[in-house]
Amino acid sequence: MTTPIPATLFADPAPTQRLERAATALTAHGFTVEILDDAAAARTRIKHLIPEGASVFTAASETLRLSGIDEDINTGGRYQAVKPRVLAMDRVTGADDIRRLIASPDVVVGSVAALTETGSLVVASASGSQLPAYAGGAASAIWIVGAQKVVPDLSTALRRVEDHALPLESARAQVAYGQPSAINRLLILNAEPHPGRGTVLLLREAIGF
Repeated sequence: MTTPIPATLFADPAPTQRLERAATALTAHGFTVEILDDAAAARTRIKHLIPEGASVFTAASETLRLSGIDEDINTGGRYQAVKPRVLAMDRVTGADDIRRLIASPDVVVGSVAALTETGSLVVASASGSQLPAYAGGAASAIWIVGAQKVVPDLSTALRRVEDHALPLESARAQVAYGQPSAINRLLILNAEPHPGRGTVLLLREAIGF
């Protein structure tokens, strides 16, 4: 039986034992997991995980932005970065092409709102744009997850999404887009049926929402 985590502690990094329990459960569910010290280590590791020239879509993520991974992928010239290409396209006449590019890149890189010690990844989204690639559209998926996102179970994960991640993302969206965010779509990844497809870089530090 797990003990609920107070909402005020959703920002605190989980201790090593909890990270290891989550990593063990994820591995048992078919994910590849690496526990890294910090975002800098993940930034370096990404370069070895993604083949040069691959088409890569970076999902909207404070973790990617703060770590520098988003900038590395989208401005570094090493990959066929999907996001800059999509942003340059007409949102109306190019809508179908945009949808296909985002849904099925070689690699999608992003984060999650919560990760359970029982081995589930929880993703919340207002638009749902990243979900097709996460769920299976991308040939490979890489999630960088801060230690504060590790929670005991699914019910606590959902509470973290609503009580902690949503208010922070809403504040960011209000500044960036002039409107708050919302949990319009929710994706729960309980297992990866294709070995080697899904990789979780689990950090010992807190980063992102």
